[in-house]
Amino acid sequence: MTDTAVCVGTFTAVKTLWEVRIHKINEELKKEKEFRQRLLLVWEERATLAKLKEKVINEDGRAILRIEEEEWKTLPSCLLKLVHLQEWQLHRTSLQKIPQFIGRFQNLVVLDLSWNSIERVPKEIGQLTSLQELLFSYNRIKSVPEEISNCVSLERLEPSVNRNISDLPPQV
Repeated sequence: MTDTAVCVGTFTAVKTLWEVRIHKINEELKKEKEFRQRLLLVWEERATLAKLKEKVINEDGRAILRIEEEEWKTLPSCLLKLVHLQEWQLHRTSLQKIPQFIGRFQNLVVLDLSWNSIERVPKEIGQLTSLQELLFSYNRIKSVPEEISNCVSLERLEPSVNRNISDLPPQV
């Protein structure tokens, strides 16, 4: 009987050891998968940034991001690496929303988002104190936030052909 008890005890110990090893291997596989996913995201971001940089031109001393007739439903956060931009010209890109990080582009003088599918203007637009032109005609915008009155340099506002636009802030 003693021999049987030793075998059962040994079997239980081996089983526990294998369960611990399998658990460790599964954890390592999970970490490796997460690392590969992060690495893939980094490479995709670099590729997207390289694609965006190809769209930057210098014209009349201005750094301009010009994208026309391409599918860009959203703008990637890697665009923040190009905060030196002074003008955005994004036409017919199917853009659906202006990113909230728009306020970080303090050098932006012209923001031309005409002919897209944008439904709202974020309040962060009010942080663009150097903005002189805001063009968003031919979109689906319903309202313009009051914060737009903080754009003290704004000389031209073009909201035409936004059929659902209800009204503009009284300050504008």
